Amino acid sequence: MGLAYRSTRERPVGTVPKWVVFTLCAALALQLGYHAVQPRPVPVVRAMPDAPSVRLLDLMSLGEQSTLARVLMLWLQAFDYQPGVSIPFKSLNYHRIIDWLDAILSLDPRSQYPLLSAARVYSEVPDNTRRRMMLDFVYRKFLQDPDHRWPWMAHAVFVAKHKIGDQKLALKYARAIRTHVTPGVAPYWAMQMELFVLADMGEVQSAKVLLGGLLASGMIKDKKQLQFLQQRLNEDEKEEKSHSKH
Repeated sequence: MGLAYRSTRERPVGTVPKWVVFTLCAALALQLGYHAVQPRPVPVVRAMPDAPSVRLLDLMSLGEQSTLARVLMLWLQAFDYQPGVSIPFKSLNYHRIIDWLDAILSLDPRSQYPLLSAARVYSEVPDNTRRRMMLDFVYRKFLQDPDHRWPWMAHAVFVAKHKIGDQKLALKYARAIRTHVTPGVAPYWAMQMELFVLADMGEVQSAKVLLGGLLASGMIKDKKQLQFLQQRLNEDEKEEKSHSKH
């Protein structure tokens, strides 16, 4: 029964009329030819939209502010990859990026993601103007919640010092950590970054005065750490004197 059924349904290709085969081949050839002569689609770079108000984002979140903040951060960080084109960070509108980061952080103030992106992603662009914009944003947001946002301020010190080459800006950020973060919240190395920036600037005596102040305030209690800092400052002082003689 099964064999009889298949024999009535399946026919050899040779039984198909030639005009049908010719029509199918011609249609296929026309389709291939049409696509071959069409110009390749030109990728269109979409401009980054303005960030909506925090009030609007809060309404859109339906009570899930942290979830919406994460979704928006994923969208923002993927914006440089658009269909058919990859946009360099230096070509993005950094004013709008900062507006988005600010809005997302306002939506979820406990999130570290926006400041992490500002300090360690967008500040890596080889453009000091854009770097400074991101570091200024990190600094302003750090002042609003120093005890939770000090890690990104510490990275801002690194970027200002080693990427931008602005020792005064690095000193400003390092000093902000020492003066605004509650003692005991950040690790010793973060609280003492100001010492090392001063030493690198050749301000060894100022660094020693600061070290004395840290000792008097009880912020440095570990003897080995104190010994290391004093040794580092003494070496910097000797090097400074050696350069002055030459």
